[in-house]
Amino acid sequence: MGRVALVTGGTRGIGAAISKGLKDAGYKVAANYGGNDEAANRFKTETGIPVFKFDVSDAASCESGIRSVEAELGPVDILVNNAGITRDGMFHKMTYDQWSAVIRTNLDSMFTCTRPVIEGMRERGFGRIIIISSINGQKGQMGQANYSAAKAGVIGFAKALAQENANKGVTVNVIAPG
Repeated sequence: MGRVALVTGGTRGIGAAISKGLKDAGYKVAANYGGNDEAANRFKTETGIPVFKFDVSDAASCESGIRSVEAELGPVDILVNNAGITRDGMFHKMTYDQWSAVIRTNLDSMFTCTRPVIEGMRERGFGRIIIISSINGQKGQMGQANYSAAKAGVIGFAKALAQENANKGVTVNVIAPG
């Protein structure tokens, strides 16, 4: 196939399964991770999938990380925005740091990871952006005001992005496990 897929949060959990599935389907896969070097190295050894450490909540880190992916594997054709965290707590006790960490990682990363690849996808007339949301973005969840808000936000982001890019061969879809 030759197409390159980048999976954020791609070395553990749902992301690891997505990374493996894409590799098995014949794609060149890059798995991003944020902090667990031991798990990422174990994943790389077990799967042969290259891993790239960068912070999805930071625009400069994403730009640099994605440039590294593209230098090694080629332009990103498929982006799976999967990275996410939880900092659960009842809202009346939630700190700004809990709120902000989840919004930056789970929602801001839609911009920081997608922006560096969208123009190339549009120019090539092909792109696939898959976003992992959550059922909690649709129904809410007690103790997860931050997480539910972020996951609802990614649904709106996907709908808008899909409308902006469909005529350029770029599709945008959301999967909401739960």
